Amino acid sequence: MNRFKLIALISLAVLCNVAFAQRGNPPKMGTKTTMVTNYPQHLDFLPEMVKLLKVPDGWEVEVAASGLGRPRMLYNGPNGQLYITRRDGGDVLMLTDKDGDQKFDEVKTVLYDFKGVHGITMKDGYMYLCNNQQLRRYPVKPDGTLGNMELLISDLPNGGQHPNRTIAFGPDNMLYITVGTLCNDCKESDKEAATILQVDPKTWKRSIFASGLRNTIGFDFHPTTGELWGLDNGGDGKGSDWPPEEVNHIIKGGNYGYPFAYGKREVDQSREDPAGDIKESVVANTQPSTLELTAHMAPIAFQFFKDQSNIPSDYKGDGLVALHGSWNAKKAVGFKVQRIRFQNGVAVGAIDFLTGFLKGNNRFGRPAGIAISPGGVVYISDDANGVIYAVKRKS
Repeated sequence: MNRFKLIALISLAVLCNVAFAQRGNPPKMGTKTTMVTNYPQHLDFLPEMVKLLKVPDGWEVEVAASGLGRPRMLYNGPNGQLYITRRDGGDVLMLTDKDGDQKFDEVKTVLYDFKGVHGITMKDGYMYLCNNQQLRRYPVKPDGTLGNMELLISDLPNGGQHPNRTIAFGPDNMLYITVGTLCNDCKESDKEAATILQVDPKTWKRSIFASGLRNTIGFDFHPTTGELWGLDNGGDGKGSDWPPEEVNHIIKGGNYGYPFAYGKREVDQSREDPAGDIKESVVANTQPSTLELTAHMAPIAFQFFKDQSNIPSDYKGDGLVALHGSWNAKKAVGFKVQRIRFQNGVAVGAIDFLTGFLKGNNRFGRPAGIAISPGGVVYISDDANGVIYAVKRKS
């Protein structure tokens, strides 16, 4: 063999090894995945359906507004308004309760030209709104309507399969933005995908606060500890019962395992090993979930009970999560709101708070957004039938 042929063969071998290392090693043993598809039958809302809903003793539920299309995230305005983002409509609505009966008498469109708008928060007289790639803010006028737009960020990762960004300011005055994975189950090439970003509002520069979070839409800061908690959506196509939905205590610099593990460091054996390593060694250095919920319930919004009035003392410091409902489980699950119980600032369990939307394999509601008013009224959006429900203490 001449010298040139030998060099060519060596070069080819090196290139093959590099390419293989970049791909990562396939699983050592054959694995089987099961894709289950079950979309519960949609039922149009009728007023008498409210009687089918169940809430805890001492609470009651009623319709606060209806006919709203597909309302998603909710936010309480400074003067009793309720703001609603409508991703599909690309607009933001302002609902006003003029007579104080927890039913909204007036609906006004305050923004109509922001395609895919989802995340919403307010601070220092500004409303902040976010879609899959942009963060904008608008001054809020005395009547609750919005002034001229200021574009703050325009290059968030492309939405892919999970474009629903949510945003909130933390106790540190930093802005936090969730960025879901761009696909169902893959190793991202964009480091900002499957993360929560932290943004400095003085410069609008951002950094990765936590990673390995497949799609944490709902998050909030504990009212006592100030710590960040979020609900992560597990992957699809792995059977009806795994992986779980996760309740995570999210810390700065933490990696929560996706795409190599779910829950309490449960390795996904269907995944290839990362380049130059094995799944088990990577997963050993990730953060385990604090609490696991039933797979495929699809957590969306998450809000803590804080200093609102008319709330039982044992609810303070607990959270509510809107479970949008399954499509990837043999038996339909979710389609309800659950209370996440906390003890000493740590999640310890989950119990039902608002149920009844699901009857067999039929459903007439998909909870999406949650806002708890200063007076203790829990507003919940249903983005399947365009209804806002009000859950409140009985007088």
